[in-house]
Amino acid sequence: MDPLQRTPHNQAAPLVGYNTVRADAALVGAVRAFAGKDADVVLKSLMPVGRLAGSAEAREHGMLANQNEPVLRPVDRYGQRVDEVEFHPSWHWMMKRGTQFGLHATPWVSEEPKPHLRRAAAYIAWTHNEPGHGCPLTMTYAAVPALRADDAQSKQWTPLLASTEYDFGLRNPAEKRGILAGMGMTEKQGGSDVRTNVTTATPTDVDGEYVLHGHKWFTSAPMNDLFLVLAQAPGGVTCFVVPRVLPDGTRNPLQVVRLKEKLGNRSNASSELEFAGTWAVRLGDEGRGVRTIIEMVASTRLDCVLGSASLMRRSVAEATWHASQRSAFGGLLSEKPAMQNVLADLAVESEAATLLALRMASSVERPDDEHERALRRIALPIAKFWVCKRTPFHVAEALEVLGGNGYVEESGMPLLFRESPLNSIWEGSGNVNALDVLRALQREPEALEAWLNEVGTVRGRYTALDAAITDVLDELSDLTELEFRARRIAGRMAAVLQASLLIRFGDPAVADAFVASRIAGDWAGTFGTLPRGVDAAHIARRATPRVS
Repeated sequence: MDPLQRTPHNQAAPLVGYNTVRADAALVGAVRAFAGKDADVVLKSLMPVGRLAGSAEAREHGMLANQNEPVLRPVDRYGQRVDEVEFHPSWHWMMKRGTQFGLHATPWVSEEPKPHLRRAAAYIAWTHNEPGHGCPLTMTYAAVPALRADDAQSKQWTPLLASTEYDFGLRNPAEKRGILAGMGMTEKQGGSDVRTNVTTATPTDVDGEYVLHGHKWFTSAPMNDLFLVLAQAPGGVTCFVVPRVLPDGTRNPLQVVRLKEKLGNRSNASSELEFAGTWAVRLGDEGRGVRTIIEMVASTRLDCVLGSASLMRRSVAEATWHASQRSAFGGLLSEKPAMQNVLADLAVESEAATLLALRMASSVERPDDEHERALRRIALPIAKFWVCKRTPFHVAEALEVLGGNGYVEESGMPLLFRESPLNSIWEGSGNVNALDVLRALQREPEALEAWLNEVGTVRGRYTALDAAITDVLDELSDLTELEFRARRIAGRMAAVLQASLLIRFGDPAVADAFVASRIAGDWAGTFGTLPRGVDAAHIARRATPRVS
């Protein structure tokens, strides 16, 4: 026995040297379910992503990017205004790999099979190492469908946005090998209520060109090459394309006032912008700005679900890995019944989130399918509300599995925990999305029909699930205090949809546990309270990474 304990005993090795795709049975199963005949091709293309994502190198770069936050340089050495942000080399390392893997706009122009599904799976497998850099990748992905409101601008920008080359720096976009996009919607006085925006857009003598005066309260990634922003034109709230650098190579006049000091997402430069004569090009018609940019919002909401599913999966992986190597009270933690219940419960939540996220991504592959279009309208805000809302609770429980080791920064768990509330806030808080669910139900009857068709495929399999579907319909038939019950309705619809997906495509033991706990209510509301009869040992083993 080493009296000074120079050699640690009974400590789990770092979770590195594994493939985050191959080791994730839920992710592989979801890809197989939704990729169909193309599943083998899609999974093969994901293996390089998973291999690098599970490496010590990626883990280290993710930690360094968060420890060394971006720095705003408002002026150069001569006092000339430049409004540039400097990033640590590890940020650029992550961004370069993210673009090489096509996690931004590449799927919109790709000819590979199931490109949006493939991207979604890669996003889950990759971004948990460093969630901050996922923000500019997401906004670049989401900009493309919004740009389609103007054919000329779509043709101008999409090839550069879809490029797999990371070309950092403020230069004329036409001269770059690849560009990134951002978004500016919220203002100081309005937040989510963007119709109260006060930024003005004044037409110039050139048709379609405007000058902006005002501000944006939250604009991530101010070093991106172009932004979609909302402003008040003479005809009402309108969407505009704002490049950082003008076609003649000069800087567009806008100021980065400051970078936000945030709870998490520390590597990402979220900023306040001020427009003072900023040149912009109208995207879509005047007064139709919200409808135009909502195409971007829908895609960013999808990535909020993907990002939360990624955080859950990393949390489950860390917790199950630790418990499989740590001994206490005469045996491995993973073999203790109480811990098996916790680990299995975490795994059930994670698999349900993964299946719902990839189901939504697979829907993007069929933009003209009426059922898929209606399902996206209702299921995206449902998923955004529920999966993102569940994530902080989930990550906190996984952190606790590691005990004190999970509370220290070098474990990586505090990084995950700080990130965990973000996706529930960004692109509409819980209330905004729950109310959007009600709006879809009231205005678009086909949305409820799509949800019913989706969950109805498993009717008769579980009595509790059949009863839950009936309960949802009863809730919707009662129009009193509907807004007061918005979260209750959205959450119940989400859980029922997740249950139907698990029954069809998930592991049977996971489906049984989910229905018994989340649907039938045989659950005490905190992780680790699955009912007797659940195969917790199997579920926990299935979720434990295997390091090769």
